[in-house]
Amino acid sequence: MTETITSRPVRTGTAEAPPALGGLGLFTVLLGAALPLVDFFIVNVALPTIGADLSASEAVLELVVAGYGVAYAVLLVLGGRLGDLFGRRRLFLGGMAAFGLTSLACGLAPDAWSLVAARVAQGASAAAMLPQVLATIQATTTGHRRARAMSLYGATAGLSMVAGQILGGVLVAADIAGTGWRSVFLVNVPVVLVGLFLAARAVPETRSARPEPVDVPGTFLLAASILTLLVPLTEGRAAGWPLWTWLSLAAFPFAAAAFYAVERRADRAGRTPLVPPSLFAIVSLRRGLLLIVPFSIGFSGFMFVIAVALQQGAGLGPVAAGLALAPLAVVFFLFSLAGPRLVARYGTRVVPVGAALQGVGLALMTLAAWRSWPDLGLVELLPGAAVAGAGQALQLPVVLRVVLSEVPAVRAGVGGGVMVTTQQASLALGVATLGTLFLSLVPGMGMRDALVTTLLVQLAGVALTGLLSLRLPRTIA
Repeated sequence: MTETITSRPVRTGTAEAPPALGGLGLFTVLLGAALPLVDFFIVNVALPTIGADLSASEAVLELVVAGYGVAYAVLLVLGGRLGDLFGRRRLFLGGMAAFGLTSLACGLAPDAWSLVAARVAQGASAAAMLPQVLATIQATTTGHRRARAMSLYGATAGLSMVAGQILGGVLVAADIAGTGWRSVFLVNVPVVLVGLFLAARAVPETRSARPEPVDVPGTFLLAASILTLLVPLTEGRAAGWPLWTWLSLAAFPFAAAAFYAVERRADRAGRTPLVPPSLFAIVSLRRGLLLIVPFSIGFSGFMFVIAVALQQGAGLGPVAAGLALAPLAVVFFLFSLAGPRLVARYGTRVVPVGAALQGVGLALMTLAAWRSWPDLGLVELLPGAAVAGAGQALQLPVVLRVVLSEVPAVRAGVGGGVMVTTQQASLALGVATLGTLFLSLVPGMGMRDALVTTLLVQLAGVALTGLLSLRLPRTIA
């Protein structure tokens, strides 16, 4: 089977097409893609230490995670639109610089609420940087170069989510120069400085040939939709489910309906909505996004739950808790390298195979938790984690390529923004739903049974992902 991807370079308002993205430039934008995802997960194993050091309540600690994730999800589509309008390289550089500064603020935070505020700002900075990665790849590559770049992007995304948790455990335990948990944020600063230097030299400037102005009503209504759903789900359990959480959840469908109505009206009138409903007429995008939701919910929920269970239940330290997932990361990386060749030969049929493998791996980890608790660690989780890592590597990179494969180059920014918003909102939703389920079950069932029950719920989500993958286009066009 021969894979073809057609595109045309985006023009920047002159007769000249932008230069192609070279190897160093691709490395740089992938570095920018890794940073926000690493930081979403890096705090999971650091939360107990943060709570003890800053005397933070459970609700405030959840805000350290949720404040970043919600701000990130709310502003991603806007970040893509601004890149189309003002230049993707410019937004990438500005977002990366802001990410470094806000990471420094997180690392120096004197109290818990200062940390929450810095995390919200960090999430907003990430939302300015990340959409430019996909848009730049779409605008400066074609054919097999784009296929390779998108495969590497998918591999980077998946590996970053696992590596973040491992790195967090190592840094907290290392206690570099007495910084303790603060090092999980301060480590970003030198990485950002290197990234800025490389980006200034190697990332070409691109923007949409027909830049579209910011859709202010759509931006506010999208923010309202995401906030009314994610904030109460994240904070509700720790806060005791007060009235405001139920009112917020009740408001969500109305905010979402209003957002859709405003966007559809603007689209039909020939204006430029933040998320054009006509974009969802692209079958590959629509079906790919639908699959990303359960995959990301399960991924982030698992990472959060396993970090809590291994530290608070099995009594592992942050390094051991992080390294317990090392087999998943290693196998994910190795299978990601083989992904492009498998897709070229078998098309998207590799995705349901990946879902089946992930299901087998998750079942093995569930069995290990049931039989070995509380002696659960690297050795006990290794077989299941390795198989699950292979399955995830056959899904995520391929699905991300499918979503953007037919998006017009002139809408690369908004297409990338929609995809990463869906992914990020689903990651935050996974922590809010599976995390809340697990923590709610612990008092009545105990840590082991709560973990097993939550993993079985995730297994049902993996089965749903497998069924949805059967509806993907057979080839990536």
